[in-house]
Amino acid sequence: MVAILETPIEFLKGVGPQRAALLRMELNIHTYADLLLHYPFRYVDRSVFHRVSELNEELPNAQLRGVLGPLRTLGEKQGRRLTSSLTDASGTVPLVWFKGARWLHASLKPGQEYILFGKPNKFNGQYSFAHPELELAATWEQGLDARLQPVYNTTEKLTAKGLGSRAQWNLLKTLVPLLQGQLPETLNPSLVQWLGGVSREEAFRQVHAPQDQLKLDAAIKRLKFEELFFIQLLLLKQKQELQKHVRGNVFRHVGDHFNQFYNDHLPFELTGAQKRVVKEIRKDMATGGQMNRLVQGDVGSGKTLVGLLAMLIALDNGFQSVLMAPTEILAQQHFATISRFLEGMPVVVRLLTGSTKTAERKRILAALQAGEVHLIIGTHALLEDRVVFNKLGLAVIDEQHRFGVAQRARLWAKAAVPPHVLVMTATPIPRTLAMTLYGDLDTSVIDELPPGRKPIRTVHRSDHSRNAVFGFLEEEINKGRQVYVVYPLIEEGDPAKMSRSGAGGLELKDLTDGFESMSRRFPLPKYAVSMLHGRMDQATKDYEMARFKKGETNILVATTVIEVGVDVPNASVMVIENAERFGLSQLHQLRGRVGRGAEQSFCILMSGDKLGNDARARIETMVRTNDGFEIAETDLRLRGPGDLMGTQQSGIPELRIADLVADVDLLQQARQLALRILDKDPDLNDPENANISRELAERSAGRPVWGRIS
Repeated sequence: MVAILETPIEFLKGVGPQRAALLRMELNIHTYADLLLHYPFRYVDRSVFHRVSELNEELPNAQLRGVLGPLRTLGEKQGRRLTSSLTDASGTVPLVWFKGARWLHASLKPGQEYILFGKPNKFNGQYSFAHPELELAATWEQGLDARLQPVYNTTEKLTAKGLGSRAQWNLLKTLVPLLQGQLPETLNPSLVQWLGGVSREEAFRQVHAPQDQLKLDAAIKRLKFEELFFIQLLLLKQKQELQKHVRGNVFRHVGDHFNQFYNDHLPFELTGAQKRVVKEIRKDMATGGQMNRLVQGDVGSGKTLVGLLAMLIALDNGFQSVLMAPTEILAQQHFATISRFLEGMPVVVRLLTGSTKTAERKRILAALQAGEVHLIIGTHALLEDRVVFNKLGLAVIDEQHRFGVAQRARLWAKAAVPPHVLVMTATPIPRTLAMTLYGDLDTSVIDELPPGRKPIRTVHRSDHSRNAVFGFLEEEINKGRQVYVVYPLIEEGDPAKMSRSGAGGLELKDLTDGFESMSRRFPLPKYAVSMLHGRMDQATKDYEMARFKKGETNILVATTVIEVGVDVPNASVMVIENAERFGLSQLHQLRGRVGRGAEQSFCILMSGDKLGNDARARIETMVRTNDGFEIAETDLRLRGPGDLMGTQQSGIPELRIADLVADVDLLQQARQLALRILDKDPDLNDPENANISRELAERSAGRPVWGRIS
């Protein structure tokens, strides 16, 4: 980094120690570089003026030019405020400030001509301005303020200490000239030309003090591209280095275990998509490089079967495999499914979770170390130091975004040669996120459902249709089908309920009330209703789930504990209460619990009568489509990448100016151009790419190489 950019922010004129401490605490601005990268979130056209007589409530902001009236301080203590007015040829408008009265009284000059900018408010039929920005007209005309004015994120503490958006802009107008000639170019000449010839220095100048809209647009594009380009270049370079330097075990043979299972035990004919993905995996594991492949597939698309076939290839080559799942219930489901698939075959499969009894754990660990266990399935318990493999060759990670990077690193350290890595997810990932999160992985998509599966029919019903819904459930149960009813909460008074209820006075349905109402509507002995939630002990959960799987209960009233890991083909109806309170991805996961058998399945989304725009968009999307990728794209637009993937484990790089939703095309272009450059100049030794090489080295400094643990 250029030395001047590392200068502590307190040394910038207008900052000082006290303001610097506030900037560090509120905005994480420590240095000149941090301030330079503190981009505006919008711009206001300050070339447009309004007259007092033109004020209306539809104006988000208004700019007036007029004479400031007398200043008056009214009220006492907490109710103290400063008042004045602004008068132009068309009328007078009142002004009021509730904070900073003493400072404003000393700095404002009644009788002088001012430029006012703020939001007009209407009260008792009269417009006024609260806390407007005011600047002497003579001063304003000398600056750039007549153009597009940046608006920066601020906080109440910053504003109270005179560091609101306008003050931040003044600091940047002080900083940017100091950096003239100090900001080296980061892109090669051809990329700069592709971006309209906008240099890095010019881009920063325009984004903080734009001369006009065209130059601002070009500057924003340049800075967004640079941000996305280096993210992609880092991922692609990391993938390149892994392919070059990290060798993997060579699985040349497809032998008896694979062939016996494929010919004699396959539960159903593989779809074309499954066959394609298995071929891609076989090719990866036979090359001598380490496989790093992401398999995306919707709920019920057969990812587990594909993972099992990969593990059988590992076994045919003398290696053990591990399948790690994020929850016990999902690990148990995988264990039950794979054990059922392999019944009658000479393959030893074991389950290791936090609830495995001590004696059983010792037996499993000894057998694993001796090589007597071929496939081990489990949770975070597999990461413990006492879990030692004899010859680990393949690691299958299910729903990997739920695991931290460092956690996965502990698993790979259990093999002398890095194991092949197969990442599976039933959460469809929008292509923008896939390029950013998994840009260093090869990607496969299972985009077909197994034969005989019928698309789930999804409908939206409000509370006043509840009796009709109950009638439909009765019809399905009388056909021999089973029903899930999912609630977002366990009981009244749940902290989650207290924090999320209230909009429109809606009360969230709670599980215990729901269980009681279902039991009244579907009474014993004709019907059986059971309940399942995360606060139950494991034995009780297992008992209730086993009853439902055996068909001993008709209706399972549950929380989202059944989101993953429950497979009951006879369950044909999913009722989701308060569907408006769930995210799209979660709704899609819950819906995927039905539709596992040959019969037509249904998903009923129950909600209150009043829906917000986002909630309505989510429900309409669910009713319209079963396509998980379309749903994921909509979810990304509505929620943003951090919320969609989970901010703690997402691995999404911090983006200061680019937007993964709005800038998908630019992201695609950045990746393609990065690929093109690396194809021609893999080591970035070409003098034309010197800028890129230097910037990449700086951005890579101190960055852990997580490629083989993705």
